[in-house]
Amino acid sequence: MAADLSFRLQAIRARMAQACVRAGRAPDAVTLIGVTKGVPAPVIQAAIDLGLTDMGENRVQEALAKRAALTRPPQRRHFIGHLQRNKAALAAAGFEVIHSVDSLGLLEALERAVASRQQPLSILLQVNVAGEATKFGCLPQALPNLARAALQRPHLQWVGLMTIPPWSAQPEDARVHFRALRAWRDRLQQELQLAPGALRLSMGMSADFEVAIEEGADWIRVGTAIFGTRATKVSGTGSA
Repeated sequence: MAADLSFRLQAIRARMAQACVRAGRAPDAVTLIGVTKGVPAPVIQAAIDLGLTDMGENRVQEALAKRAALTRPPQRRHFIGHLQRNKAALAAAGFEVIHSVDSLGLLEALERAVASRQQPLSILLQVNVAGEATKFGCLPQALPNLARAALQRPHLQWVGLMTIPPWSAQPEDARVHFRALRAWRDRLQQELQLAPGALRLSMGMSADFEVAIEEGADWIRVGTAIFGTRATKVSGTGSA
């Protein structure tokens, strides 16, 4: 198991570095998030022991159960699935970064959940760039208002945007959607007078992460290419 994981991780990191070079970026400019939905705790622990620092989960209860079974946790835990407001407090307690904030109601629920903390919770706004009815995420036209609301929550630190492009067998088909998210990031940084580089991009999964890196991804969410095919996949959740 460890040998297979090591081989896969090395191969992915090599592809990441090559994509960075093609885009004129530093080879270490992108963070790899290992998506561990459906992956048992011993396999996650083996990946951590091999140097995978960031882990992403789609389901709050599953993540918390596996967290208790780990002898050494990852450096950062990312929640990347659809988050219901009634689970905001659990997610805020169990993760350092929430990638899937897509409504004012969820913003308010997370703000209430962390109001007594000194350390702000990092969040990303999920954008349904393609406007797919089957995907979660705010529509692009709603993004500016949601972004302003995020900036007004004192216990939340808005750090970027996330998207999931329409499924395609051709990775190149995702490029237009990644490019659109980057354009929204650049627009918001300018309109809201944010510092350059204030907002990061979470985009790209097992099938298309190289295209995402070429279009400016800062975080890529990779599951299958690291851990193999899991039993089930949930549409629109940000899994890989």
